[in-house]
Amino acid sequence: MHILLKSRVLPVSVLALRIAYGAALIVAPERLARRWLGPAAAGGPTQVPLRALGAREVLLHAGGVAAAVHGKPLAPWFAASIAGDLTDIAATVVARKEVPRGAARLTALVAGGSALLSAAAAATARSA
Repeated sequence: MHILLKSRVLPVSVLALRIAYGAALIVAPERLARRWLGPAAAGGPTQVPLRALGAREVLLHAGGVAAAVHGKPLAPWFAASIAGDLTDIAATVVARKEVPRGAARLTALVAGGSALLSAAAAATARSA
């Protein structure tokens, strides 16, 4: 296997997982966001931004995959992904009194873990 492709297996895998998450958020926003947003996740008006978030996940991370395929830097794509994770945390913390109990902590764990995984994937891509 070409060395460039070998060094990008982890980063591309992380990007692909994020694409899958975005697609799932588009298809089943209530199911994915119920623990995050509570009963509001069932409402049509809430599903609009959830689906938009899903579309952004798909497009952003597909851009990262395209960059990987063409041997371009992945750092900007992962930086944007990490920024998205951190804004999810911040927005949830701001609304912590209005979202289900524990949602802010769970969001910090999940989105924070995602940000750390993205940082590790970016570092792996850079070290090649």
